[in-house]
Amino acid sequence: MSGPTAVRQVALAGGTDLSATLSFWSEVLGLPTQARFDPPGIAFVVVGSVRFIFEASTPVGTVYLDVPDVAAFCRDLVGRGVTLAAPPRLVHHDKDGTFGPPGEGEWMAFVKDPAGNSIGLVTRRPV
Repeated sequence: MSGPTAVRQVALAGGTDLSATLSFWSEVLGLPTQARFDPPGIAFVVVGSVRFIFEASTPVGTVYLDVPDVAAFCRDLVGRGVTLAAPPRLVHHDKDGTFGPPGEGEWMAFVKDPAGNSIGLVTRRPV
């Protein structure tokens, strides 16, 4: 028997104002809503081949998104009035190449959407 081969969907909180949450994902992160159904008040955003479902009854979660340059992306976010939950910093020096090419580091920053979901913004680059 073979195991799972890909992530299909991740559930995140839609919050009490689904429109505000979707606006954040679209206007701030640049990821448009693929579909929305009212009722029951659910919506979908696709990143690569992974679909995120947002609905009020789902507890808040954390998702990590790759960005080409986390420092530049965060400067842009701050310039547009977004508050960073945590600024960019090196969180892991992957000396042995456990998660990618040896010698690279994973730099991360965090923001929160209006529903309270945490979004980790990640860039790997040589340290």
